[in-house]
Amino acid sequence: MASHAARLVFLLAVAAALAGRSEGGWCLCRTDLYDVMLQKTLDYACGGGADCRPILQNGACFAPNTVKAHCSYAVNSYYQRSGQNPQACLFSGTTFVSNNDPSANGCVFPATQGAAGTNGTTAGVYSPPAFGQGPSANDMSGGTKIFPVAGTAKRAVILACCWLLALYLSA
Repeated sequence: MASHAARLVFLLAVAAALAGRSEGGWCLCRTDLYDVMLQKTLDYACGGGADCRPILQNGACFAPNTVKAHCSYAVNSYYQRSGQNPQACLFSGTTFVSNNDPSANGCVFPATQGAAGTNGTTAGVYSPPAFGQGPSANDMSGGTKIFPVAGTAKRAVILACCWLLALYLSA
């Protein structure tokens, strides 16, 4: 009976650890894709509500002046302004969520909705691409999603599964 109790405690500890993990703080563009693909993602993010002023010439995040760098800043701004909604970092498989802060050389990537600004203003420099080029709720090819739910719902599913397993093992 003591081994069942030990298993139960262990499983509950694992469940608590898994449930406490965060989804990630930053949405970034994949670096293994062609610039033409990332440019469409960049255009969509900037035209769709991201604050792209920092990646304009003389902006804090203009350098390096590459599509990949600008794309990551734009999609992260879009993601943060959307309250880190996982659907806001899909972009047809051209992006991914990371726990590693990409800020460097004086360019600070916002990590929260408040830091990204929520006043709804955009730079207005880029025009969005044709319909269907932006985030896609059905495209999971660019991420490593295991669960079809995220955030609090994901934590609840993990806890419920671990609890059921613990009950099974203690019987």
